[in-house]
Amino acid sequence: MPMRVDPNQEDTMLSTRTTLARFLALILLLALAGLAQAQGFTRKDVTIRSEGLDLAAWYYTPKGLKPDEKRPAIVMAHGFSAPKEALLQNFADRFAQAGFVVVVFDYRFLGASGGEPRGQIFPTQQIEDYRNAITWTQLQKEVDPARIGIWGTSYSGAHVLHLGAFDRRVKAVVSQVMLVDGPANAARLNRADVLPNVGAFLAGDRAQRYTEGKVNYLPVVGPEGSPSALPTPESYEFFTKVVQPNAPRWENRVTLESMEKFLEYTPGANIQRISPTPLLMVVASDDRLTPTDLAVEAYERAREPKKLVLFRGGHFDAYTEPGLNTTAGEATSWFRQWLMTK
Repeated sequence: MPMRVDPNQEDTMLSTRTTLARFLALILLLALAGLAQAQGFTRKDVTIRSEGLDLAAWYYTPKGLKPDEKRPAIVMAHGFSAPKEALLQNFADRFAQAGFVVVVFDYRFLGASGGEPRGQIFPTQQIEDYRNAITWTQLQKEVDPARIGIWGTSYSGAHVLHLGAFDRRVKAVVSQVMLVDGPANAARLNRADVLPNVGAFLAGDRAQRYTEGKVNYLPVVGPEGSPSALPTPESYEFFTKVVQPNAPRWENRVTLESMEKFLEYTPGANIQRISPTPLLMVVASDDRLTPTDLAVEAYERAREPKKLVLFRGGHFDAYTEPGLNTTAGEATSWFRQWLMTK
């Protein structure tokens, strides 16, 4: 026999459910407000001009700045082909929480930034994007232009080595799981009998660009054994399982001409020129993409002030826990040491 509900009782139950829903919504709003307050910073989308192109960026500012107060700033970008959404907030949030202004940008031709051809990755152009991002940052009213730090990882870890050596606006450098020598790195990632074929392949691409103006592409990553720019199983796993879901604008392609530039790039060649700017190098103990021993050898050529941090794991363990606690924590401490005190 069906149960009958008194209309008055049904109204009471509906009123109770409505009250409960409103109460839970209030609790959620209070929790979110508390989280935002606990963060201690705000973030907004901004655009930075670089050689006529728009670079998409995040601009972090600490909360509670006094009128006319200026803070040190950190300028940062991602590695080979990756947009800022691919876990860079794990670092930027910590820097901002520590009281720094932070600028995180996408290079031209990548992510949400402008420019054609897409997927073009030239170190010289990306270094110019860094320089222009530094200039933009120095002009912001919350920033002390005399206290600028730069942070880079993997390919951008290479760029900050170059910038640290030649751009004296930079007062502290953090380079994480960095490329130090393109030709030596390529020799580690490819068999000796394969490298001449790579050269012939790139020469054919150059001839086609010259005669037809065609832009040819190579996958950034691929299944083991397939041609790609980053030919390690760890790279394929990271980009397909981490980068792709978090950064929908990421494209799994890079221009072949970019690989020419990679093979000519030796950012560690001038590492001794970074001094007297303080240099922190954060290196994975088992890095097979940018080999550990090449990074350590470059560190030994650097001059004081410098510090080497070896964390347990591989190249991509820098971005998530437990490695993140070391990589982000050491970087924060380094910037605090050299930028927070005048």
